Amino acid sequence: MFQRIKLSDDIKQYLIVTGNYWAFTLTDGALRMLVVLYFHQLGYSPLNIALLFLFYEVFGVITNLFGGYLGAKIGLNRTMNIGLAIQIIALLLLTVPTDWLTVVYVMIAQALSGIAKDLNKMSAKSAIKMLVASGQEGTLFKWVAILTGSKNALKGFGFFIGGILLTLLSFKGAMLSMAVVLILVWCFSIYALKSDLGKAKTTPKFREIFSKSSAINSLSAARMFLFGARDVWFVVALPVFLSQVFNWDHWTVGGFLAAWVIGYGIVQSCAPALFNLTSGVSPAKEAVKWAAPLALVTFCIAIMLSFQWAIQISLIIGLLLFGVLFAINSSLHSYLIVSMADADGVSLDVGFYYMANAMGRLIGTILSGWVYQYYGLTACLFISSVFIILAMLVSCRLPKTTLI
Repeated sequence: MFQRIKLSDDIKQYLIVTGNYWAFTLTDGALRMLVVLYFHQLGYSPLNIALLFLFYEVFGVITNLFGGYLGAKIGLNRTMNIGLAIQIIALLLLTVPTDWLTVVYVMIAQALSGIAKDLNKMSAKSAIKMLVASGQEGTLFKWVAILTGSKNALKGFGFFIGGILLTLLSFKGAMLSMAVVLILVWCFSIYALKSDLGKAKTTPKFREIFSKSSAINSLSAARMFLFGARDVWFVVALPVFLSQVFNWDHWTVGGFLAAWVIGYGIVQSCAPALFNLTSGVSPAKEAVKWAAPLALVTFCIAIMLSFQWAIQISLIIGLLLFGVLFAINSSLHSYLIVSMADADGVSLDVGFYYMANAMGRLIGTILSGWVYQYYGLTACLFISSVFIILAMLVSCRLPKTTLI
């Protein structure tokens, strides 16, 4: 006979938060792909498509800055549920007739989605600190890697779902179907999540939204450049390039990018195996060591494209290598912020860190549309290389001592 597995209340709460995060991530990935492909289909320029995501990223920066304070003050359950509700509203706003879908209107809907996404991310990443006992760095790294990797794998699957929904249900039908699913998740979350999850023992002061830790400031700056390096060519430039230059249809573009992000998520989940967790992790040493090959690979892709060397093969193989190395870097950074964050009011440090992450995405997204429209994908890749080098240089300021 099978024995019933008993889970502690803390683990049950964390699993609910993670399930909410996964459900939200599927809709977020699908929405991003739907917006890029649908508005490209309507004739929008790469720069205009990038502008559609401008408020998404701007409000992501603001949300992370204030969301950490909010989570510490009212609890992560409430920030999670608020995020789910806002995403439902954002999806329903996009079910209007096509004539209403102006750049400004879609930017407003995307602003709400950006707020929702970062409330959910901050809640999920902060919750893991509450689950793992102090000093268990190996366990912490593994749990953070699993959460981050599974989220990105699901986001990749969301890209694929976005391409399918656009083909089968139309843009409006896709928005309605995703909103219905999230409403069900939201209702369960309101019922199941406890009110004290992640709430600080002492009421945090508003000025504490800005980190006073030099280590967290350095890690946040490195994260900003790292994600700017990814999004400067991945958000707008790459999907449009695959559609225009390779002449791929919606299914192919969505499926390829979905497979890339899923693989990226799997590598993230497995990243702890590359580190000797028994002897700990040195933040500065490991961050610099893994950023260097990422910068080299990105620069090599740019060189091969600039000289027209087997463009399709060079780009696809380069993307695979970039994905593996970027996943390791991202997983390492995600672990470091959770490890170095203050346990009481952890969402304050995590929120500040992901504010920098959102700032990197904002910079990358704007440059992705503007640079691609006027200078092409190769220029986006050269800028990406420079950003990664800057992330590597900033990482030198991280603590040299080992976390264990």
